Amino acid sequence: MPPWGWWPCAFVGLAIFERLLAGQPRRTRFIRGFTVGLWWLFPATLWMWDLTPPGYLIQGLMYSAMYGVGAMLVPPDRGRRIAFPALFVLVALLRWNWPFGGVPLATLAMTQADGPLGPTARLFTTLTIVALVPIVGVALSAATQRQWKSAGIAIGVVLGAWLLALVAPSGEAIDTRDIAIVQGGGPQNTRAINSDARKVFERHREATGGVEGPVDFVFWPENAITTNGPFTDSQEYAEITELARRLDAPMIVGVFESFRLERLEADGFDVDADLAPVASDRGFNLNAQVTVMPDGTVLDRYDKLRLVPFGETVPLRWLIEPFAPAALPTRDARAGAGPAVLDTGTGATAAVSISWEIFHDDRAHDGMRNGGEILLNPTNGASYWLTILQTQQVASSQLRAMETGRYVLQAAPTGFSAIVEPDGTVIDRSGVSEAKVIQGTIELRTGNTWSTVLGPWPAMLVAFAAMGLAWGRARSEPGDEDSSTTSVAA
Repeated sequence: MPPWGWWPCAFVGLAIFERLLAGQPRRTRFIRGFTVGLWWLFPATLWMWDLTPPGYLIQGLMYSAMYGVGAMLVPPDRGRRIAFPALFVLVALLRWNWPFGGVPLATLAMTQADGPLGPTARLFTTLTIVALVPIVGVALSAATQRQWKSAGIAIGVVLGAWLLALVAPSGEAIDTRDIAIVQGGGPQNTRAINSDARKVFERHREATGGVEGPVDFVFWPENAITTNGPFTDSQEYAEITELARRLDAPMIVGVFESFRLERLEADGFDVDADLAPVASDRGFNLNAQVTVMPDGTVLDRYDKLRLVPFGETVPLRWLIEPFAPAALPTRDARAGAGPAVLDTGTGATAAVSISWEIFHDDRAHDGMRNGGEILLNPTNGASYWLTILQTQQVASSQLRAMETGRYVLQAAPTGFSAIVEPDGTVIDRSGVSEAKVIQGTIELRTGNTWSTVLGPWPAMLVAFAAMGLAWGRARSEPGDEDSSTTSVAA
């Protein structure tokens, strides 16, 4: 798992896991699956401790329990090797989407961002990888038991998927653009409430001075600009316009707008009507990516739709806030609406996945279906401890690149910023906390992959069918499945 690990280790680990389930009763299978989840998820989500210790503990225990239940549902003997990959697909579907929109972090797919199975994401989303990694594990497990037929079938399935990915649609290049990604630098592990937003802006403004030669557009990260009230009423808007004019290029910038109750009332808002969907006694926040042209025109805007639970919005605030008021955002963010695309001001349409959205494939898919020719990932990892999350976000950008057949541009205020090619290759990446400008020529690409057209449905249906087939075979075996504790070679 990024940032540690080496991708072949995932295959070995799952081969061991598969052997641990062989011939065991339900209770033992649950305990072993739960334990695997603990040792997988708690180290790989350690960054969450600094953000929300209760959330870190709850998600780790809850999602580990899901793997325990999944392991319990895998037959111990006949059908086990059919159900084992389905377990990971079905649990991934659940934990990536529930509760509160899910937590698709530390995923099995991330282990293969630099591995040979990565390109299979363009088949049926990254769930394809989630299925194939345990199938390789099954092949290794069968080989250790000298069951060559089972091992051969498993390897045949993996090779078939890999070869299919080579010929599956992956988009085609139609043009190029010269771009610049700006990372302002500064310290990690800082909270917005304890930071000077103006200094963050100034770091990015100064770093933009390092942009060389003509470029088609300049890309700033999420939250590089923080304003009280509308961005267009701020001093920063005038300064961004001046930068765009000087560079003669659109500026695509991350804006965080805070609308406080007293200002809204002074501006004539109908508070009861306008703020009913969010915390009506506090105001609300907006998190957007905005295109500013050299003449000062705000050409286009995309407002983040998938919000970070307990980071940007607080589900069940009335229940949770009395116990941890200082750890929660004062005001909830309001989710955007509409397609996940942005006019870059260069004749090109960009799909947009702001930060948390890059972990969820639906935003990237929506952008592709609405004409996205590149994918932008403006993010802000400055709040988080260590570089676990930031490294996993680069892995997610690699997966989205392979899944959509697009170049992905990732911009972060303190790291990591990167250019990712459609095959998942990271051709440039910044260091943590450094001020840097990443420049390059990227391709605009068109055409949908099977993933962006079909979504997760094929993988989900195959997983349910595999689980059903596995239990059909298990029921055909005489005797109580929980009494079968010796047929470990089945």
